[in-house]
Amino acid sequence: MNETALAYPRGARGAAVWLDLDQAELDAAYDQSRYAANRAQITGRYATQSAQVRTRLGAPSRFAYGPTAIEMLDIYPAAQNPAPINIFIHGGAWRNGVARDYGFAAELFIAAGAHLVVPDFLWVQDAGGSLMPIADQVRRAVAWVYRNATRFGGDRERIYVSGHSSGAHLAGVVLTTDWPEAFALPPDVVKGGVCCSGIYDLRPARLSARSQYVAFTDEMEHALSPQRHLASIDVPLVLAYGTLETPEFQRQSRDFAAALRAAGKPVQLLVGEHYNHFELLETMANPYGLLGRAVLEQMQLGRG
Repeated sequence: MNETALAYPRGARGAAVWLDLDQAELDAAYDQSRYAANRAQITGRYATQSAQVRTRLGAPSRFAYGPTAIEMLDIYPAAQNPAPINIFIHGGAWRNGVARDYGFAAELFIAAGAHLVVPDFLWVQDAGGSLMPIADQVRRAVAWVYRNATRFGGDRERIYVSGHSSGAHLAGVVLTTDWPEAFALPPDVVKGGVCCSGIYDLRPARLSARSQYVAFTDEMEHALSPQRHLASIDVPLVLAYGTLETPEFQRQSRDFAAALRAAGKPVQLLVGEHYNHFELLETMANPYGLLGRAVLEQMQLGRG
């Protein structure tokens, strides 16, 4: 039995569905709330801290990046321009979360001389159960930022992405984008990425209870599994996870990092000791925290 299997409580077991996890174990493995009793408190802090940031900084600028009502993004502007840009893609299991609740790290970026951009995008239940339109919107948001960077004082040659949970998955998808083919843009639109606690191979998620609200298909599973498109990832990538996350989420990051290394790609794997899935993201607001330090170092910025 491997480490992942041993990390799950054992009772009467069914047939293995993924690795040596039965269906109940796999469902638990893709349900972070089973491993984070304080989920509501932490996500509540995201919203509260973001509101406090807006009180101190003022409301972010808000722009449309696409034709539908949801395709809007928040920009927390740097004081001096042109400035580098970090596009943060929020999580929420593809089915919840809004940009206004994920601005809590804005002061870290602004103090370091960077813009923070946080897009809104469809929830999967509003996309017919498909992740494809969501991925398309996030890519459109990045393309908009590149094309319109001068409108808000951004340096389009220094665009980075970051993401958490399902947002880390989407950030990984962004890094596999063929920008010339899809948007008639240069191939190096994005210069690097920091992905925290993501899913990089959709197969086990498809086999889990997440298939009750995501209408997975073979095409979707392949197209939106970053680990299957290593040749398309040509920028430095930082992957991070917490030791109190589900063992499957830990494995996803470790396996993706190992695959990238084997393919000769620049990757760094960070481990947040004693952090669960939701707690780890809060370190992005701290210039000395695991994620705050990672994004600033990747963007070659000081701590403000």
